[in-house]
Amino acid sequence: MTVNHLTDEDFLALYGRWAPLTPSDVKHFFASYPGLWWIAGGWAIEAFTGASREHDDIDPSVLRNDLPLLRRHLAGRLHAWAAAAGSLTPLLPDVDADGAPDDVLPRGCGQIWARPDAASAWEYDILLSPGSEQEWVYKRDSRLRLPMTRALWERDGVRYLRPELQLLLKSRGLRDKDERDFTVTAPLLERSTREWLRDALTLTEPNHPWIARLDDLGA
Repeated sequence: MTVNHLTDEDFLALYGRWAPLTPSDVKHFFASYPGLWWIAGGWAIEAFTGASREHDDIDPSVLRNDLPLLRRHLAGRLHAWAAAAGSLTPLLPDVDADGAPDDVLPRGCGQIWARPDAASAWEYDILLSPGSEQEWVYKRDSRLRLPMTRALWERDGVRYLRPELQLLLKSRGLRDKDERDFTVTAPLLERSTREWLRDALTLTEPNHPWIARLDDLGA
């Protein structure tokens, strides 16, 4: 069993609670951040569909290569912890603050958890995305790339990951909430984006059950 498959009770006992933050909180917190940021995860799905859903946490995303920018932005505000394979490692703000991600993060680390202190709830699960300000790159298969202007969309001053990209990221887990997100979101996509998602799944996971469902929707 992985961290993503823990019950809410087991997660709380191991790691503590998450603060119930919203995209408005992210917008405020990242207002002075000098790099590119956006929101992924369930909040990106809800923003697109308009359908309310439960949220375990909130997932701001930044470019992995901008880790030094992120650490400077967090310093004095929130403590940063590198999350990898269920383990958490503190990133002290005065230790190798400008170090490259591969030099300072544990192997396989793709996210940073942040909170004010040990007695407080976790506030942000910050995803570290490959690519650049010009290009989005799928973290599991670098053959899948898009101009960043095509990968993000904006509402009320908040950038979100496009829904077809978020579904691609969710496709690996096939948790109940991922299935619900696909069921709600896929019919709302334009045909061209459903076709893109179908082709991306065919390339990366050719036996994925969503491929047939996308075909049924007329992808």
